Amino acid sequence: MVPIGHYLVLAGTLFAIGAAGVVSRRNAIVALMSIEIMLNAAILAFLAFARLHGDLRGHAMAFFVMAVAAAEAAVGLAIVVAVFRRRATVNLDELRELKG
Repeated sequence: MVPIGHYLVLAGTLFAIGAAGVVSRRNAIVALMSIEIMLNAAILAFLAFARLHGDLRGHAMAFFVMAVAAAEAAVGLAIVVAVFRRRATVNLDELRELKG
C-alpha cells in the first residue's frame, strides 16, 4: 500500500505546476488547462484522504469537483472561442480591457 504522503506530494506537485502555468502563460487555453491540472490535484488529495479514512464522502466530493471542472472547461472554452472570433487573439495581455 502506498503511503498517503506520496499521494499528497504528487497532488502538491500537480497544483504547483498548474499554478505556475496560470501565472506564467499568456495564452487563455493554456491557462484553462492549468486550472484543470489544479482541480485534478484537488481531486487526488480528496481521494487520498478518503482512502486513508475509509470514507466515501471524499469520493463524492471528487465527483462534484469533476462536474465543476467539466462545466468550467465548457464555459471557459466557449468564452475563449467567442473572444477569438471577435478579437482574433487568445493572448491574455491583449484582452485586459474588454471594452466594446
